[in-house]
Amino acid sequence: MRETASRTSRRTSPAGIRLGERLRQLRVAAGLTQSELAGDRFSKEYVSQIERGKTRPTEGTIEWLADRLGVDAGFLASGVATDERTRFEGALSRAEALYEAQQDEEAAAAFEPLAAAARATGVPELQVRALVGSGLAKMRMGDHRAALELLNEARSISEAESFSDVERADVLLRLAGCRYQLNSIQTALALFNEALGLAERSGLPCDALKANILSWRSRCWQRQRDFEAARDDVERAIELSRGVEDLRTIGAAYFQASLIADREGHWVLARNYAERAREAYGELADRVHVSQLTNNLGGLNFLLGNTEQAVELLKESFAIALELGRDADAGRAVSSLAQVHLRTGNVDQAEEQARHALELLEGRVDYVDEIGSAQLVLGRALLEQGRLDEAEAAFAAAETSFGELGSGSHRAAAWVARGDLAARRGDHERAAELYRTAAETLQDVRF
Repeated sequence: MRETASRTSRRTSPAGIRLGERLRQLRVAAGLTQSELAGDRFSKEYVSQIERGKTRPTEGTIEWLADRLGVDAGFLASGVATDERTRFEGALSRAEALYEAQQDEEAAAAFEPLAAAARATGVPELQVRALVGSGLAKMRMGDHRAALELLNEARSISEAESFSDVERADVLLRLAGCRYQLNSIQTALALFNEALGLAERSGLPCDALKANILSWRSRCWQRQRDFEAARDDVERAIELSRGVEDLRTIGAAYFQASLIADREGHWVLARNYAERAREAYGELADRVHVSQLTNNLGGLNFLLGNTEQAVELLKESFAIALELGRDADAGRAVSSLAQVHLRTGNVDQAEEQARHALELLEGRVDYVDEIGSAQLVLGRALLEQGRLDEAEAAFAAAETSFGELGSGSHRAAAWVARGDLAARRGDHERAAELYRTAAETLQDVRF
């Protein structure tokens, strides 16, 4: 029953109908009847079936019919002439190369006209490729809402029978990543699960894809403080990435492994993983991820007591990000420096750098955790200076940011800070209430 339904769906697919419509229009324009077009090779009924979208001709048949009608075979098959498709694919390849080279503004500009142009071709494969590329470019530029629309459109198109489960899984991975960066963690998790299911049951070799899905899914588990699930996913991702020997996939897996080890307090292990990830990205000349990992290594070295080395690494991360025009990553590095200065008693520098970080991070919904952390550091610096009303405003802003993040542990940190502020004001009853709320929240969090 399933096979029969599949055949029926294929025979009446939109692609088949569009081809049939083009064939009928071209035949009429050439002044031929169905019998005349069929000649001695086919029956009139077969031509009629093609025109009504009831059957999809083979490549050889399309070429024969196109030759009879005096048109390009690519145009008959898809509505796009071969030379036009070649030019379009060239433009797509150039835009993709700019994206891979992390020339973000140039990539976004190159992709901008391609999504609309791809829709006009009527070729699903080109449409998905252009929509996904444009969506990823917009994500890099911080325009996640526009990216979400493009990626949802790509997902809808990829449901057609002409796409494999692996291709669908790849689109779902991109869409889930966008949802994650918009802090829709439950939606992202469901999409990652669906993507992994498609990849695993496809029967096709796609270990790199599965590893990337697992690395991304581990981020969701981390946000939910389910570190056991996060660690399981990352361990599987590392194993799969080693099998395909793909440096980018290896780097992503070790990056997440480092974050998990850090959150669990295994700082030496976290540093080891971060160094492996940075080495992989360094071989790829991927300076964006090198900058991000250098920032993390700075934080880890500080936790391990290597303050001078930590500051040097954080300054290096900031310099790379600034050179690349990555303001948000530069903001993350400055925020980390602010935390170091706060913990070493340099509260004036901590305040200055926290404010600078917030300027660099402004408007980046995908960096809301860093924004909240910078607001928290700012509040702590102001509290140490006795500027209590300003500190209260900063802590309230941090609590709002962490509320958008949906992380109980982050909000608990804001409540503890507000408790310290209340204690400084002598309102010990309010301080106790805030500490209790923080403790109860942490009891509900899965560790």
